[in-house]
Amino acid sequence: MLSVGLIGAGAVGKKRAENLSGAKLAAVTDRLSERAAAIAGPAKAEVIADWETLIQRHNLDVIIVSTPHDLLTPCAIAALEAGKHVLVEKPAGRNPEELRKLVAAAGRSKKILRVGFNHRFHPGFQRAKEIMNASGIGPLMYIRARYGHGGRIGYEKEWRADPKVSGGGELLDQGVHLIDLCRWLGGEWDLAWGKAKTFFWPMAVEDNGFLFLESHDRSRTALLQASCTEWKNLFDFEIFGRTGKLEICGLGRSYGTEELRCYRMRPEMGPPDLQTWSFPGDDTSWASEFEAFVKEITGQKTDIATATDALRTVELVDQVYERSKSSTFPAASDKKSMDPRQGHSGVTA
Repeated sequence: MLSVGLIGAGAVGKKRAENLSGAKLAAVTDRLSERAAAIAGPAKAEVIADWETLIQRHNLDVIIVSTPHDLLTPCAIAALEAGKHVLVEKPAGRNPEELRKLVAAAGRSKKILRVGFNHRFHPGFQRAKEIMNASGIGPLMYIRARYGHGGRIGYEKEWRADPKVSGGGELLDQGVHLIDLCRWLGGEWDLAWGKAKTFFWPMAVEDNGFLFLESHDRSRTALLQASCTEWKNLFDFEIFGRTGKLEICGLGRSYGTEELRCYRMRPEMGPPDLQTWSFPGDDTSWASEFEAFVKEITGQKTDIATATDALRTVELVDQVYERSKSSTFPAASDKKSMDPRQGHSGVTA
């Protein structure tokens, strides 16, 4: 059984610790020792003071990195160099430069590095991919997707709002899932148009990202939005083919029950035939992704994302940021402590 060390015991780290099928949690570290202890206790794992010490432990086979963005690349590279297999959370780095270093480190290493884009493993997307592979909706024409939440009081003071730590805002946080899913389902894409904007939250990163993508051969398009001004959590991903449409909506919990709807065109057209699959209950994507990671370690090919996948995704995000530089984020000195419900003058990014 694989022995796992966990770096980062926040909400995502907790999900990882609870979904280690075929492995055992042996060590945990976090900047808050009490948070590490809460995860380590049920597994009788060791709490270690710092991540540098953890990755050097000889009894560990796998390192999971679930830290804020600024530590993802340094921890992952160090773990590879220490001879460990690594599962690092998306986006795996703050910018393309960090991701290129990670790709190079993975290439030098004899160990497996994979990136946690767990949305690929939601059952709705797994079934959708099967239908597409079987030509169930015909050739892909375009994708339209929205992903958003409403933040919370104090959101602008969290690490995600600090560009030195996060590297970017909502586009780099949740938007990368949409881009990665487009790549997984439809191949490579180019950025035709993109904009990162700050409408509401008084922070130095964007609260909304908008993208218009085109496939390399210009035959397919994708229209995407990631938002933390959605107010009511929303996930909706539509895949349009020449003979039908797939729609994945909801991700469970506050996003609503996950459903896959398949609309198939009739020969006479008119209202399409509809088939619906519902996936209530717990989110199984975390367990499914880790099972895929273990298979990769044994030499099997799965749907799990690679460092190169992460690099291609973050390159598109970075292009949006570059194109958005005609306007600026609010300077740190301009940010005010305020109740965000009172509003914020629209500052573009």
